[in-house]
Amino acid sequence: MATRITTYAFDGVEAREVDVQVQIVSGLPSFSIVGLGDKAVAESRERVRAAFAAIGLALPGKRLVVNLAPADQPKEGSHYDLPIALALMMAIGVLPEDAFDRFAAIGELSLNGQIAPVNGALPAAMAANGSELGLICPKANGPEAAWAGDMDILAPTSLIELVNHIKGRAVLPPPKPGELAPETAIPDISDVRGQELAKRALEIAAAGGHNLLMIGPPGSGKSMLAARLPGLLPPLSSRELLEVSMVHSLAGLLKKGQLTRSRPFRSPHHSASMAALVGGGHKAKPGEASLAHRGVLFLDEFPEFSPQVLDSLRQPLETGSISVARANAHITYPARFQLIAAMNPCRCGSGGNDGYACRRGPRCASDYQARISGPLMDRMDLQIDVPAVTAADLALPPSPEGTKEVAARVKLARDIQLSREKETGGITNSEISTASLDHVANPDEAGRQLLLKAAEQLQLTARGYHRVLRTARTIADIEGVTAVRRIHIAESLGLRRRTGQASDTANGAILGSKVTVS
Repeated sequence: MATRITTYAFDGVEAREVDVQVQIVSGLPSFSIVGLGDKAVAESRERVRAAFAAIGLALPGKRLVVNLAPADQPKEGSHYDLPIALALMMAIGVLPEDAFDRFAAIGELSLNGQIAPVNGALPAAMAANGSELGLICPKANGPEAAWAGDMDILAPTSLIELVNHIKGRAVLPPPKPGELAPETAIPDISDVRGQELAKRALEIAAAGGHNLLMIGPPGSGKSMLAARLPGLLPPLSSRELLEVSMVHSLAGLLKKGQLTRSRPFRSPHHSASMAALVGGGHKAKPGEASLAHRGVLFLDEFPEFSPQVLDSLRQPLETGSISVARANAHITYPARFQLIAAMNPCRCGSGGNDGYACRRGPRCASDYQARISGPLMDRMDLQIDVPAVTAADLALPPSPEGTKEVAARVKLARDIQLSREKETGGITNSEISTASLDHVANPDEAGRQLLLKAAEQLQLTARGYHRVLRTARTIADIEGVTAVRRIHIAESLGLRRRTGQASDTANGAILGSKVTVS
């Protein structure tokens, strides 16, 4: 008769049930683990054997077979140690055979019988709660697992502590959910001198969740502006908090079970590989794009990233998810992030500045900016020039309007977007489907005529056309008006910088009457 206990294999952020079955049969002494486990699973034999010896138990001199079912599903990680050990204890009679009928288990064993923390405790606890099971996990993971809701959680520090609890010799107290992590200090946007257009674009991007590209010379404040974006964003909702926390749990980023309502802000270096940015590697772990889910992915020195790495972002920017395909696995991670990018106008950095003449001429800028593919550039809702800061700008006093005031307007705009739940599903304007745009962002006649003229002269793609409408909808929401008017379309077009075929002269010809419309 085989003993069994439930554990989990992780497929992206989804925890799939795995049945750990142990059978002891006559034959030459051996210890086999079957079920398509990786090297870490195979090494469980030695960790379990040593942990048993540490607490005074010996494996029987018979053939031990551990089966991880379903056998055709790949198993990775060291969190199978604890369920294998518990199933063995039931098989050799140390614990009753029904001791863990209503529990699942995850945990790594140390050689001295201690239970070490593992990644993925929150997704495992959520899955166990959904199956009306309790969860046995390491003590260090207890505060994290407790966020899953009202369920039985045992969080022992060692095997012997768990055995004493099951036999009634001691009682394990239920763990309490970890505290919310304290908010980190975010610099105030009033510190930025000048750059009123860039600050306006940053507010619109925060209000609607739009992608933003800033192009300007070194020292113009692009990174400074991006660093102040987290202070403008509203906190995560309860649903978003769980989504983000499950991804971070798999990546091992939840320390002491602490969750945070601050939106993720990830800023990888431009030397990052494709696997680092979108996920993958030997164990197909989540990348920076997934770790930025429901938050911001900031890419500084945009053209210095590998073109192949940048183009790998095109699919998640449209779908909000990343599929990592391997020969033996196909894993999907959520990746609904807001892309903020910054770049110099050319390789030498100062092209386009007044009084500066690049030795390589206009080709320096065109070649450098051509490193960003047209399809990726088309996905940037806002594309603005950030000019160099002058001495006169630096001499100005701090702006009376700081992060607190701008964040209040952003929150009001987000609340308006949530109120349109019937039409859009309660999502940000950047996520509105094309089908819903006709109803939600339908401009007035003057705005429609301006947009049609701009689409023809600026050669907007269908995607660009719809992104202009989404941005205009956000501008109207910031103003608190229901209708999308010509002035909103005009500002949206003005914030969508075009290079190449569409010149600045063409932009000016279309938007020349922008300041006079009402």
